[in-house]
Amino acid sequence: MSTDHYEVLGVERTASPEEIKKAYRRLARELHPDVNPSEEAAERFKLVTHAYDVLSDPEQRERYDMGGSGMGGGGFGFGDIFDSFFGAAAGRTAGPRSRTERGQDALLRIEIDLDEVIFGTKHEIEIDTAVLCSACEGSCCAPGTSIARCDICGGTGQIQRSVRSLLGNVMTSSPCGTCRGYGTIIPNPCATCAGQGRVRAKRKVAVDVPAGVDTGMRLHLPGEGEAGPAGGPNGDLYLEVKVRHHDIFSRSGDDLLATLEVQMTDAVLGAAVTLDSLDGPVEIEIKPGTQSADIVSIKERGVTRLRGGGRGELRVGIAVQTPVRLNSSELDLIKQFASKRPPAKPQFSKFQQGLFAKLRDRFLG
Repeated sequence: MSTDHYEVLGVERTASPEEIKKAYRRLARELHPDVNPSEEAAERFKLVTHAYDVLSDPEQRERYDMGGSGMGGGGFGFGDIFDSFFGAAAGRTAGPRSRTERGQDALLRIEIDLDEVIFGTKHEIEIDTAVLCSACEGSCCAPGTSIARCDICGGTGQIQRSVRSLLGNVMTSSPCGTCRGYGTIIPNPCATCAGQGRVRAKRKVAVDVPAGVDTGMRLHLPGEGEAGPAGGPNGDLYLEVKVRHHDIFSRSGDDLLATLEVQMTDAVLGAAVTLDSLDGPVEIEIKPGTQSADIVSIKERGVTRLRGGGRGELRVGIAVQTPVRLNSSELDLIKQFASKRPPAKPQFSKFQQGLFAKLRDRFLG
């Protein structure tokens, strides 16, 4: 599987930031664990995410294009060539590489309810990931044994050879094929982890979800990702938040939106009602003469602001209900009321959007 970031995203090296973002979104939708639960897709998803993190940052991308950190085996810079041909002659050797590496980052999705967004919440999630092998504690060796120095390269991890070139005989240095450049070998690998120093297992992670988060936001948990090979440090865990749909309340920024149906008589005469909101009872005053699509705002009953403190508003849109089934006495009362009103001929007025569109416009200001 390619580790070149451009190949992973399927874009040219001259791709614009927008092309890189578009390629990432397409692959993320295709490979996300919620859509494609296979292990192969999960591994590709991690590579795609890491590639995007590097290439979407101008400074990291510039370093990567110049052969800096993040090459992941896909690049071979001038320094590598120089060291290969002249390293030994100049008194420099690459030295053995470490078996210990940082673990990969992990990306998961967490779903929370709208009421948990108001004040924040704590969740305990279970993840399937790489953890430190308890049998060898990351040493990669069977209990009672240890790593041994490679006899072929003498522990340097490099093999030096004399090569005839245009400049005469020069010493070249290449990774030892026996120890693969580590300078050490594992005579008796741990049977539990097959000499990797880590195994796959399920573990629980406590998550503090701050108040005010919204769908699409990511929570960063340093050190909660996969354990690294040979006892290496853990990567990080990223949790993508999804707020579940609520049947009554919806969110607009830091405000909560709801619709309240009232009887025609309450709209005419006014009324006060107490209803249950997401965080306890709330009193709503309906003023006399209230019209459909009027908005009643209650301060400090919305969502807690993620930054800056305080809360938004609870904005309630009024929907006046016209009675459709009236008995004879009720009809008589309505007729008496109508007879006392000044006569008004129905006529066209300025075009108005539908009720819900009007509510939306007023909700959103």
